[in-house]
Amino acid sequence: MQSLVLTAIGDDRPGLVEVLSTTISDHGGNWLESSMAQLAGKFAGILRVEAPEASVDALIAALGALDALKVTVTQAGNAAPTRARLLKLTVVGHDRVGIVREVSQVLARHAVNVEELNTATSSAPMSGETLFHARASLQAADDLDAGALQAALEALSNDLIVDITLDEIVTV
Repeated sequence: MQSLVLTAIGDDRPGLVEVLSTTISDHGGNWLESSMAQLAGKFAGILRVEAPEASVDALIAALGALDALKVTVTQAGNAAPTRARLLKLTVVGHDRVGIVREVSQVLARHAVNVEELNTATSSAPMSGETLFHARASLQAADDLDAGALQAALEALSNDLIVDITLDEIVTV
């Protein structure tokens, strides 16, 4: 079996996941994990599948021939699992240009990997101003100086006028 990572994007409409899943299963592929969303009238997804070596080329060709979706296929890496600290980051504040850039710069300086990031905007209940919300799952080396990361995020929080929460996920 060969592990593949697919990205798919197209105009949102009912049946896109069915078309994608049927194409994968018709070629002996197994849908393993995915994240999909509708954004501004577009469907976007990333997924990992496994397919028999003998059918990978035909699967890639069939995915490329889909009318409703543009699908890009990449062979999945075989990275060995590493021991790491898992962190959860929440950011809430008045929306403005640069919040994601500035937070991601702090994370990169501390060698923290963003595993998942979800962002949205909403209207503040009392003022009606636009609020920015972000939730991220992060991974860092065991020797991460969490205090230094927290301090850097708090300093950023003062500049951006946002509330930033960093919690460590304890695994057993």
